[in-house]
Amino acid sequence: MALSDGGFTEEQEALVVKSWSVMKKDAANLGLNFFLKIFEIAPSATQLFSFLRDSEVPLEKNPKLKPHAMSVFVMTCEAAAQLRKAGKITVRETTLKKLGATHRKYGVADGHFEVTRFALLETIKEAVPEMWSPEMKNAWGVAYDQLVAAIKEEMKPLPAA
Repeated sequence: MALSDGGFTEEQEALVVKSWSVMKKDAANLGLNFFLKIFEIAPSATQLFSFLRDSEVPLEKNPKLKPHAMSVFVMTCEAAAQLRKAGKITVRETTLKKLGATHRKYGVADGHFEVTRFALLETIKEAVPEMWSPEMKNAWGVAYDQLVAAIKEEMKPLPAA
């Protein structure tokens, strides 16, 4: 998917890349914080994850949550950092089609993407407080919106033949 008008500027790219280079070192914990924020805002979102649905374990101790959260956080940040260079959303280790199909299968809705956006920005703000600025918030917001637009494009059901 090509970038929509308004794109992602060089300045925005620099802010994202600079903050991601710092956060990368603690991606596992930041990913977990990111998901815990999502579930704090929208507790029912745990139902979207088969490994959380019937779990009696506290979220932060669930053995499957941390690796999943880290992979989502890393994928999101890597896609953001490469957005301008690639000119489109690129995701490693998975395809947008697979992401779209998974999100459709589990009934992920617009509201979930909004909560996730808020949680992501809060996580980054707390991770790099000395770098955080309205410009950085905007840069990450634009990158996240591009990723979500690409995933939503793949979530659309295929037209009937």
